[in-house]
Amino acid sequence: MLQHASRLKRSSILLTPLRRTFAQLNHVKVPPTINNESTKTFSQTPESAKDWDLLRASLLKFNNAALEIPLVINGRRVYANDEGSNRTTIQHLNPSNHKQVLANVTQANGKDIQDAIEASKLAKKQWYSLPFYDRAAVFLKAADLISTKYRYDMLAACMLGQGKNVYQAEIDCIAELCDFFRFNVKYASELYAQQPTNGTKGIWNTVEYRPLEGFVYAVSPFNFTAIAANLVGAPALMGNTVLWKPSQYAALSNYLLYTVLEEAGLPDGVINFIPGEPEFITNELIKNPNFNALHYTGSTQVFKSLYSKIQNKLVDGTYRDYPRIVGETGGKNFHLVHNTANLPNAIFNTIRGAFEYQGQKCSATSRLYLPQSKSTEFLNDLIGTLSETDSKFAPKNIAASAISGGDLHGFTGPVIHEASFKKLAGIIDEATKDPELEIIYGGTYDKKDGYFIHPTIIKCKDPNHKFMKTEFFGPILTVYEYPDEKFVDICKTIDETGNYGLTGAIFARDRNAIQLASDLLRYSAGNFYINDKCTAAVVAQQWFGGARMSGTNDKAGSGNILSRFVSMRNTKENFYDITGYKYPSNYD
Repeated sequence: MLQHASRLKRSSILLTPLRRTFAQLNHVKVPPTINNESTKTFSQTPESAKDWDLLRASLLKFNNAALEIPLVINGRRVYANDEGSNRTTIQHLNPSNHKQVLANVTQANGKDIQDAIEASKLAKKQWYSLPFYDRAAVFLKAADLISTKYRYDMLAACMLGQGKNVYQAEIDCIAELCDFFRFNVKYASELYAQQPTNGTKGIWNTVEYRPLEGFVYAVSPFNFTAIAANLVGAPALMGNTVLWKPSQYAALSNYLLYTVLEEAGLPDGVINFIPGEPEFITNELIKNPNFNALHYTGSTQVFKSLYSKIQNKLVDGTYRDYPRIVGETGGKNFHLVHNTANLPNAIFNTIRGAFEYQGQKCSATSRLYLPQSKSTEFLNDLIGTLSETDSKFAPKNIAASAISGGDLHGFTGPVIHEASFKKLAGIIDEATKDPELEIIYGGTYDKKDGYFIHPTIIKCKDPNHKFMKTEFFGPILTVYEYPDEKFVDICKTIDETGNYGLTGAIFARDRNAIQLASDLLRYSAGNFYINDKCTAAVVAQQWFGGARMSGTNDKAGSGNILSRFVSMRNTKENFYDITGYKYPSNYD
């Protein structure tokens, strides 16, 4: 028995490094049926009746009482009312009804942040030593749980907490979220399979895709639960541990997502959930020598500030590594209409691009360029379409309507919070006083019950006006009319207006016009669309991201982004012994 125990002990010592290597080199075949998750239509057909009933039940569940949302550090729930705690809470309000508190969100203090850093360090070795199969299984199972068991709860949390209608919630927190988790597994498997050439006889070359040595700091926005899932999921899948600061305006859906990951088997400490004051948490984390990467989606100004702080600390010698900085920020996205365009198609796509989810997408259509020969017809039909079905476009509490059995199919809802409401209301007020601008549709707002901004269209006389350059992040579309013969010039103007480069679209039948615009606008958009709206990129189909001041263009929804969260180590093994040090050329 003693001899047998000794043999087992020696074997376990040998297995440790082998297990670690296996975690990187095991080319597990992913399920062959990884496809984009299908979306439920939530139409008025009998087939959708059951979906609506299940959704109403989930909406009522979250409406009954405010949820207490804790920090989660190393798997342990930490609440503001814990004995001896000096933590505070922030209320997560329903933007459609700002009198309703959906959740009380515990805010991390300095000790919590240090505890989270330590938890990520403790969990790191065991997590990245797991075979890829085991890490992948967590995210594949989470996707299945979200698309089945928790589908309607996720939808309800997203609708109530983030002000989405049911279809916008469905394509976000169900379809896109599941796509990120599943396709990232596929891309990771393909990345691990990329190995060096073994051309020299007796030499074996391998590459190990190590996780980054420190922790990843993920900062997620309010507008997409799916983005939050990818911000934490992509680095974690590759063996990293993550400190996640969710937006306080998406706390409900983000916390539900975290609990699903736990149910799917995510080990304690791999992802630590630390809501709190953004600047305080950021400053605490980036001053730590173990900070190794920022995975960010949010405002351009905040990202620029973070970039600067990280670079300064790098120069000061805080880090032993060059931190990876991966970010996607804002855009001033355009629709360019050519005089050969199919106008109804361009109109309907512009309505969706500008006003779906109240324009609160970094890819939303914010500026529209129309040829003078078609402008009157285009705008009359655009405004006519909006006016004829204005009940769909008048902002409303769509979630409340769904519960009460009222209008279930409204198109627009609230903007996310009071600060956004005030900013957008101020923009509308400014437009009424500016002689270069004319409000031709909408222009009203109301915050009595919720933060409602009516979809607004503003005609602009100057293509270089600040309204053509400034990101509004709301349901405001600015229009400029250009002479038909100045198509080349307007392409150049679009390219030179502002500093963003996220999304854009050309609407035309003329292939020469399409090719010309594609060439002249090559760096104006990281995602360029032809006869389609500039929003709603689909994971694995349209890899998403822009350059210039729109971000680092690492393309979420592609395999490229996973390479940012690994650090490769090459190994060369020689099976032949050499018998001397001289080369053939050293002999006479």
